[in-house]
Amino acid sequence: MILLTSPAAPDSVHGNGVTARRWADILGELGHRVRMSQGYPDDGAEYTALVALHAKKSADAVRRFRARQPDAPVVIALTGTDLYPDLRSTGVDPAVLATADRLVVLQRTGLAQLEPALRARARVIIQSVPPIPARPPGRWRETPPPGRWSETRPRSTGTFDVALLAHLREVKDPLLVAAAARLLPASSTVRVRHLGAAMDEAIAAEAKAESAGNPRYEWLGPRPRDEALALLARSHLLVLTSRHEGGANVVSEALAAGVPVISSHIPGSIGLLGEDYPGYFPVGDASALAGALDAAEHDRDGYYDVLRNRCAALRAIVEPARERQSWADLLTELGLPVTR
Repeated sequence: MILLTSPAAPDSVHGNGVTARRWADILGELGHRVRMSQGYPDDGAEYTALVALHAKKSADAVRRFRARQPDAPVVIALTGTDLYPDLRSTGVDPAVLATADRLVVLQRTGLAQLEPALRARARVIIQSVPPIPARPPGRWRETPPPGRWSETRPRSTGTFDVALLAHLREVKDPLLVAAAARLLPASSTVRVRHLGAAMDEAIAAEAKAESAGNPRYEWLGPRPRDEALALLARSHLLVLTSRHEGGANVVSEALAAGVPVISSHIPGSIGLLGEDYPGYFPVGDASALAGALDAAEHDRDGYYDVLRNRCAALRAIVEPARERQSWADLLTELGLPVTR
């Protein structure tokens, strides 16, 4: 049995919980029983391996597992709050990383945060999402034929729906898109719908006030994941405003749903979308984000179509079979059996 530890509860709607449940399913498909836990369980059980999600928050579980089972392999997955701005300032214990047989990062630029000795043991595993059926919001003239994303154009009426799926935390900079929406021309039909839990009461108070006073922004609070994905699938655009991300689940979800992405220019997004992706804006820059929203809404110079085409081309990186194969390869490296 593999022990999979995460700082989030197994039923959590937070990113770590979503990731942990998906990994448990994948490891099960590969032939292993999995126990999920928020820490090291004091039950005396023996495990074939440890997969620890979040290097800093799972450090105690790693130490205790290694002390009890010194010969069993340990895999540590590094999150955005581990990696950025750097391992030292985030408080990751180098001794904990040194005990790992393998490290996992969620997008390729995460490797650059590791010194060469650690990088040699690190593997990139991009988070997958099954295809999400499109739910057209009634904005488009026609449904594009397969592979012909540029056939549609926005109508001159209706709203241009923007999704923000982010908990209210400082690192997510969640109110930046509300500030950007206020900068749009009076004729803009942009409507931002923001789903996310209030993890910071001060930011939550600001979000409530903004939602009440900004007709282009609405904070809807936390929602079950299926509701969040349904809202995403009905949207014209996903915006990610984070200051740091290890490899955001929501970007994978947008690619699976065929929804174009506009993101802050951060390594966590660059590692998924590419350095030359056209949908970036500088971190914290509301004016630049407003310009991108305006260009997307009106498809200026084909901007929206370009985003759609680029995201469609990237959809393959989030296919479940690809993530499953990455885990199969990692288990094989560690000498653990794999059911193909």
